[in-house]
Amino acid sequence: MSWKPWSSNTASRIKGRTMKMIRAIVRPEAADAVTDGLGDAGFVSLTKIPVFGRGKQKGITVGATHYDELPKTMLLIVVEDKSVEEVLKLVQFKAYTGNFGDGKVFVSPVESAFTVRTGAYGL
Repeated sequence: MSWKPWSSNTASRIKGRTMKMIRAIVRPEAADAVTDGLGDAGFVSLTKIPVFGRGKQKGITVGATHYDELPKTMLLIVVEDKSVEEVLKLVQFKAYTGNFGDGKVFVSPVESAFTVRTGAYGL
């Protein structure tokens, strides 16, 4: 095995392959539908994290009880730029209920990625 330590000069190793990280925060009850839909479309690599948070509504009030933070599930997936639109459509289709709290999706650039075990760069 040819182990290559991390360096800031990774751009030359993955030329022409730009990537995006998609962070989708969805209802916990929608997370499995989203991950199954992504898997069926060939996007099997992801990270799923239980989180708590609130949106613009600052929580919800049920009767006399106010819930400031609600349970959500955050899905992290890194894809090549050409796949971003497809992933976003899948997430929206699978997570949509039409009610407040369906979720939020953030897309940001990824400079590089490498596998710890092999040192291979890219996805």
